[in-house]
Amino acid sequence: MTLCDYIDALKGKRVTLLGLGVSNRPLARLLADAGIDLTVRDRATREALGGIVQELEAKGCKFAFGPEYLSDIDADVIFRSPGIMPFEPGIAKAVENGSALTSEMEAFFEVCPCKIAAVTGSDGKTTTATIISEILKADGKKVWLGGNIGTPLLDKADLMGPEDVAVVELSSFQLMTMNRSPDMAAVTNVSPNHLDKHRSMEEYVEAKRNILQNSPHPSIVSLNADNDVTRSFAKRAGEGVRFFSRRDTVENGAYCEDGVIYASLNCKAERIMEAKDILIPGEHNAENYLAAIAMLYGQVKNDAIVSVARSFKGVEHRIELVREVRGVRYYNDSIASSPSRTRAGLRAFDEKVILIAGGKDKGVPFDGLGEDIREHVKVLVLTGLTADKIEKAAVDAGFDGPIIKRDDFKEAVMEAAGAAEPGDVVLLSPACTSFDRFKDFAERGKYFKEIVTEL
Repeated sequence: MTLCDYIDALKGKRVTLLGLGVSNRPLARLLADAGIDLTVRDRATREALGGIVQELEAKGCKFAFGPEYLSDIDADVIFRSPGIMPFEPGIAKAVENGSALTSEMEAFFEVCPCKIAAVTGSDGKTTTATIISEILKADGKKVWLGGNIGTPLLDKADLMGPEDVAVVELSSFQLMTMNRSPDMAAVTNVSPNHLDKHRSMEEYVEAKRNILQNSPHPSIVSLNADNDVTRSFAKRAGEGVRFFSRRDTVENGAYCEDGVIYASLNCKAERIMEAKDILIPGEHNAENYLAAIAMLYGQVKNDAIVSVARSFKGVEHRIELVREVRGVRYYNDSIASSPSRTRAGLRAFDEKVILIAGGKDKGVPFDGLGEDIREHVKVLVLTGLTADKIEKAAVDAGFDGPIIKRDDFKEAVMEAAGAAEPGDVVLLSPACTSFDRFKDFAERGKYFKEIVTEL
């Protein structure tokens, strides 16, 4: 089915779009331009959404705003924004009444004319998806990178050719209602995350597993052998399972041994490169490369893998070196919205760091983070709604360094700068979402960089 066929099939139907965020705006324009009977529902006010409301209204689109935006949905087809959970009562009632529930990404899977390589996981999925796309480009492929990474792809489907590759990052929210699997899949890891939205850890794990259990199964599935949950996914992954590991050798996949990265198929291993060839720091980034290599080995030239490892500087807001000021290095790891992500960030540095952490609570425990704070943090600066919880986890784990708490984010950054001496590292790695005071992690990271730039 082409994109035109898909849009044509919607004509004559009542379509509702839930949420007018980044992922749904191109879709809203696409549907409105096609003359679809479209209603957009969003919790935000007309004023907060800005000029796009007038733009879509001029094309015949109807709107419902405010906290009751999910009430009395009457539609043949509902497109759900990833952040709006499918079990919300208003959505569930509409589905009971006959509405078909889908999403921009599910529609893209139906119309995409080329192979899809998809990545999910609790941590590292954006970097891993980007690494995969960079390796494919280095090998001469035309690549379309999008999904949860911030770029919708549905409206670009007609520009894609059959020899291209679409690399998509998929969140648990997107995967909950997916009914198709990609051609290739990678799961970086699974640990407690988003438990403020998912009803249970079991639901969260099942959403992640959904990347590989629809028919037909992906031809290649790259799974983290060092993570108990992802390793268990192999039972439902079909015949194309490849593991990656930083701890052990694997028969099919990729692994690191004595500082050397190998790829293996049918127990035949080949040296790819040394782990120190990877430009971006941290063992977790070596793991991201292993996930990509396990997926792509045998389909791309090894030189493409090595050239990307030696040149790729990483993704913004992911242990991003902002600047060095008076001998102090400032790193932006705003993407670290879970304790496991912050723990990986802390372990990326040889020295103890001055850590800035805190934000909105996701219902995830901080116990393990406390242990890493004890081992890897020199000064702990806390801000946001979870400051007290992180402080307790650190103290309970035996952290005896200075703890500074500031409600104001800028004041917290300035306190960290004031505590730093030449040779120190100041790391923003919040371990929480940004929604207590920022629109998203990117806005938080950009504000941090602005403050650091002014030092």
